[in-house]
Amino acid sequence: MRTYREVFRVPEFTPLFLVSAAQVAASTASGLALGTLVYAATGSPLLSALSMFGPSLAQVAGALALLSAADRLPPRAALSGLSALFALGTAALALPGLPVAAVLAIVFGLGAAASLGGAVRYGLLTEILPKDGYLLGRSVLNMSGGTMQIGGYAAGGLLVTALSARGTLLTAAALYVLAGATARFGLSGRPARAGGRPSVAETWRVNARLWSSAPRRRVYYALWVPNGLIVGCESLFVPYAPRHAGLLFAVGSLGMLAGDLLTGRLLPPHRRERLAAPLRLLLAAPYLVFALRPPLPLALAAVALASIGFSATLALQQRLMALTPDEMSGQALGLHSSGMLTMQGVSAALAGALAQRTAPAVAMATLAAVSVAVTLALAPGLRGDPGARRPHVAPAEGTVEETAREGRAP
Repeated sequence: MRTYREVFRVPEFTPLFLVSAAQVAASTASGLALGTLVYAATGSPLLSALSMFGPSLAQVAGALALLSAADRLPPRAALSGLSALFALGTAALALPGLPVAAVLAIVFGLGAAASLGGAVRYGLLTEILPKDGYLLGRSVLNMSGGTMQIGGYAAGGLLVTALSARGTLLTAAALYVLAGATARFGLSGRPARAGGRPSVAETWRVNARLWSSAPRRRVYYALWVPNGLIVGCESLFVPYAPRHAGLLFAVGSLGMLAGDLLTGRLLPPHRRERLAAPLRLLLAAPYLVFALRPPLPLALAAVALASIGFSATLALQQRLMALTPDEMSGQALGLHSSGMLTMQGVSAALAGALAQRTAPAVAMATLAAVSVAVTLALAPGLRGDPGARRPHVAPAEGTVEETAREGRAP
């Protein structure tokens, strides 16, 4: 597959695309509404950041307990059921007088469930599309996510003004209902990819197998840490510029959309791999300008430019799939998504705590500097051809044997 048109010709891709788009729009609008609601009630940058990005912290609980279900539940039933859960939880957040502690409890619970949702969605993508179409399909989903975030933040800002934050939360709940209906009636009733019952023990067993490979570990670190630190910077947009936070989020999403188009569609594979590390540097370097407390136009330009660097995850995901057996693909992608979102939540908490002691601009520049340092430290271990290190499954025992050469990786 070489074009987006070919991807959309696959019958089940369009329903999956719509499910993903509706969920991203709902999550974006509800996050902005909730962050605005909590900041207005408490005046705390930390609580505002946690309300928007704190659910990502709960991803670690899902990664440790739920991910085995990604390959052991029928995908259609899992996606529709999770959408219903998100709709109920988001509607509950709109209840008047709900204490901040209860708000955080609900969003953390939804965050744990979201770890399974990403694993199911992206694992299903590997079944719907042929292997040579996965990266292109993932690029389409990422771009739709960027588009929905642009629209979600813009519409969310308007809805918060027109309907109030609670009205925006109810609108997001309705979008989750729409996503669930699309999954139920638009996707085929595929069986689970792997046998056995999902359990915490099985989740730990497969996670241990995934983590046992040094090349995969390096990919996971690169997927999680630089990305998470920059999302920590984004978590401070509300306290940094309360009246323009929606605009900052929107231009960030626009930059992410441009990056996914460039990396997923326009760059040939060899250049995509070669530019992965420079893109991760681009993700962080423009945020260093916030140390100078730039005016709004310069801040918007820095955020848009930096967000192009999020597209580095496409090349890293392709490397991860080249290093992972097919029967573990859903959990491998779920571990990537959960770990990345967990790191985003940790970074949001760190950013909020640092901003309370210094200032939002200082905290953003500090996290960006750490992200640059991590990318430089990881770059040598991510060189070489990942296809040459792809593991295989031993036919007798069904275990993974890492038999490939390490290339230039230490």
